[in-house]
Amino acid sequence: MTHESLTNEDWDWAVERLGGAPLISTLAKETKAFVRARGIRDAVDLLRLTLSYCLGHVGLRGTAAWAEAVGVASVSDVALLGRFRNTTEWLSRLVARLLAGECPDAAKGRLIRVLDGSSVAKAGRNAEGTNGLWRIHASLNLPLERLDFLELTDEKGGERIDRVPVVPGEIRMADAAFLQVDQIGEVMADGADVLVRGSWRHARWLDDSGRPLDLLTELKKVEDVGHLDRTVWLGRTKGAPLEMRVVALRKPAAAIAEARRKANKAASKRGRQPTERTLYASEWVILVTSLSAETFPTEEIFALYRMRWRIELVFKRLKSLIGLRSPPAKDPALAKSWILSHLLMILLVEPLIAEFGVSPS
Repeated sequence: MTHESLTNEDWDWAVERLGGAPLISTLAKETKAFVRARGIRDAVDLLRLTLSYCLGHVGLRGTAAWAEAVGVASVSDVALLGRFRNTTEWLSRLVARLLAGECPDAAKGRLIRVLDGSSVAKAGRNAEGTNGLWRIHASLNLPLERLDFLELTDEKGGERIDRVPVVPGEIRMADAAFLQVDQIGEVMADGADVLVRGSWRHARWLDDSGRPLDLLTELKKVEDVGHLDRTVWLGRTKGAPLEMRVVALRKPAAAIAEARRKANKAASKRGRQPTERTLYASEWVILVTSLSAETFPTEEIFALYRMRWRIELVFKRLKSLIGLRSPPAKDPALAKSWILSHLLMILLVEPLIAEFGVSPS
């Protein structure tokens, strides 16, 4: 959405999609984003200014000049800075409202939700060196291919499989970073099934007697067959081991060669040599799930997990189509508003992407 489209019929459509001017104004007053006019007529104009600044590339002075030229507002860049710093909670409420409309009823069938995250660097020369990040945590609803959860944190907010509230009956998918056994147990207790990428090193694999299970040994037993599908138990820090199912598939020869190359390269960057066990594990795709073999046979588990890549397309849209990048402001409140504006915009345009088949590339 450009400066021009923020003043034409596209803007009227966006306002209606957000619930209309009365709702936008009510939320602005409740969150104290808009208390008095002071050069800006109403909350709708403040939202237009906020999105114009956050989605454009002209800075505070350029936004103030644009607003004056088109008759949206008559304010200084300093005044805009103060107004924008108070919009974080308001934008969060608007994002939440759009997300609430996309949550389906799990009773209509199995809901599939894919969890993942993305990040952008904080502003400032020292941000990269100190790992200063803004993290975006998301859940993608399949088959609607719409985001149904978004949360913004700083670098201290790690990826957690239990961050997203559970919809009973859902199937929750995620990559290996979400192999968090204690949290998986909580998610399952709330009524969800899980399907996550496994790691031979980052879990306590146990047999039915509670003894340690060497997963790589189990894989070598079925090397000729090329796949493994068996019940395992995962040790927890609290509570009894979690009964799960491990499903593994050996990669084709070309993929094995590439996986070994990447493992060697990753170890080399750390000044190490990969162990033979690490190299062998790279030859397999290992999944952990609570789904039953009767309902989801081996091949269907992998077909299901292959859909996980779709959330990566969403983040690609966010960064290429919407233009999400590192926020220019060091001020945390202004930086949060900047990122939330981009999240709000991707939620607004998602239906149009689906309707008109806009490519994320």
